Amino acid sequence: MLEKTNRINYLFDFYQSLLTPKQRSYMEMYYLEDYSLGEISELFEVSRQAVYDNIKRTEKMLESYEGKLHLFSKFEKRMQIISKLSETVTDPEAKKYVQQLQDLD
Repeated sequence: MLEKTNRINYLFDFYQSLLTPKQRSYMEMYYLEDYSLGEISELFEVSRQAVYDNIKRTEKMLESYEGKLHLFSKFEKRMQIISKLSETVTDPEAKKYVQQLQDLD
């Protein structure tokens, strides 16, 4: 469950600008601020089921965006490469560049 939550959080970070304001609000509240479905439904004055359906649809949209654009998978690969570089590079000048790459992400 935690792995799914982390994945959705990353996908949300990458693709939130493609979502509607309502979708962004629901996802932020549910995944980032840890609101329950009931709390969100009370705030927006809609049914709990409506919130649930919206979140599930949005999750599918995020996965669809990732399937087409691959921003998260490329990010993961970059992080693995940077990690390997930081473990193997011994030259101080090269370490400085590796650190700059880490700082970018």
